[in-house]
Amino acid sequence: MIYQAYQAWTDVAVPLRAMAAMTAPMLRFPFFGPLTPPSWHRLAAGLELIARTGLTHRRPAYGIDRVRIGDREVAVTEEVADRTPFATLLRFAKEVEPVQPRVLLVAPMSGHFATLLRGTVRTMLPEHDVYLTDWHNARDVPLEHGRFGFDEFIDHVMHFLEVMGPGSHVVAVCQPCVAVLAAVALMAEADNPAVPRSMTLMAGPVDARVNPTKVNELATGHSLEWFRRNLIDRVPRRYPGAMREVYPGFLQLTAFMSMNLERHVRAHADLYGHMARGDVERTRAARAFYDEYFAVTDLPAEFYLETVQRVFQEHQLPLGRLEWRGHRVNPRAIRRTALFTVEGEKDDICAVGQTVAAQGLCTGLRPYMRRHHVQIGAGHYGVFNGGRWQREIYPQLRSVIQASAWPVPEC
Repeated sequence: MIYQAYQAWTDVAVPLRAMAAMTAPMLRFPFFGPLTPPSWHRLAAGLELIARTGLTHRRPAYGIDRVRIGDREVAVTEEVADRTPFATLLRFAKEVEPVQPRVLLVAPMSGHFATLLRGTVRTMLPEHDVYLTDWHNARDVPLEHGRFGFDEFIDHVMHFLEVMGPGSHVVAVCQPCVAVLAAVALMAEADNPAVPRSMTLMAGPVDARVNPTKVNELATGHSLEWFRRNLIDRVPRRYPGAMREVYPGFLQLTAFMSMNLERHVRAHADLYGHMARGDVERTRAARAFYDEYFAVTDLPAEFYLETVQRVFQEHQLPLGRLEWRGHRVNPRAIRRTALFTVEGEKDDICAVGQTVAAQGLCTGLRPYMRRHHVQIGAGHYGVFNGGRWQREIYPQLRSVIQASAWPVPEC
C-alpha cells in the first residue's frame, strides 16, 4: 500500500501547490513594482518552495538542440534508433563530416531518468555520434510486455550495440557497469561483430566489497525478502503499467536524500535566500538541479531485486559466478575491447576501488589496452558531470576512443 498512500497524499497536495505557484509571482511583481516590501519577496519565496515540494514522473526534456563544433553551430535532433517496451535507443543526430565515432551511453536505472546524463551528452556531442539508453518509466509499461530483470538489461545493451553496428564504443555510468561488462564479455565470447572497440566504466560497483559505502551497507544489512516486503509495491490502476510490481522512484529519491539530508536542507534554505534577495542566476541554477532531481521513475521490481542480490549481496561478477540466462559470464573473453575505468576520489555512492576491479577481471586484455583514472576532488556526479568531467576526465575518454578507432588483431 506504499504507492497508494503516496498517490493519495499527492492528490491532496496538488491544489495547495497549484495555489502557491499562482500566488508567488503576484507577490514578487505586484502593483508596487520596485517598491514592493521585502516581506512580500520572502513570502513569495516561501510559497515557491511549497509549490516545488511535489515530484514529477515525466521525463524532462534534454534541451540539446545545437552544439558548437569548431567555429560553427550545428543543429542537433533527437532520433529514435530503436525502441522496446522498456527503453528507447536515442540518437542525438547532427550533420557533420567526417563520420564521428559512435558511442553508446548506458544510463543507470536508479530512480532518475536518463536526462541525468544531459551534461555528459552535451560534452561528448561535438566529437562523437552519441546514442543513449533512454529507459522508460516502469509504471508506464503495461504488464503484457512481461518482466524486466538483470538479464533483460544485458539483453538491451547487446541489442542496442548490434543496432549501432560494428566499430562502436560503449560508456557505462554508475550502476550499469556490471551489466555492460557482462554484455561485452558475452559478445566477445560469441565473436559478435558488434562487440565494441572500447568500454568505459565510470563510478560503477563492479566489486561492491571494496571500501563499502552507505549504499553497500544498506544492501547487505537486510535480506532480499526484507527489500521485497518493504520496498516493492504495485503500480496504481490509473497508470498504463497498472499492477506491475515496481520499486517506486519516490522511495529511491527518499533513500538518496536521507543519506545527505543536511546538505539538501541547506540547499533549500539557500534557495529560499536566493529567491528572497532576487539573485536570479543562483536561483536558476538551484531550480534546474532540483527540477532534474525531483523527476523520478519507477524501477521494475525484478531488476531492482536482482541487482541487489547479484551485485551488492552475492558479488557474483568478481567471484566468477555471474550468469546470463544460465551461461557463465567470462570477462577473460574480452580481448579486443579497450578498457577505461574512472573513479571519483570523494565518491560516497561507489567508492574508490569498486570500479577499477574490472581491470583485474579482464585479464585477456594486453596492458596497453587498459587505463584507469581516479579524479581528485570529484564526488559521484562529478565523474560524469561538471567542470572536472569536462576538463580532466573527458579528454582521457576521448583519447581512449580515438586510440581504439581501428580493430585490434587477434594474438
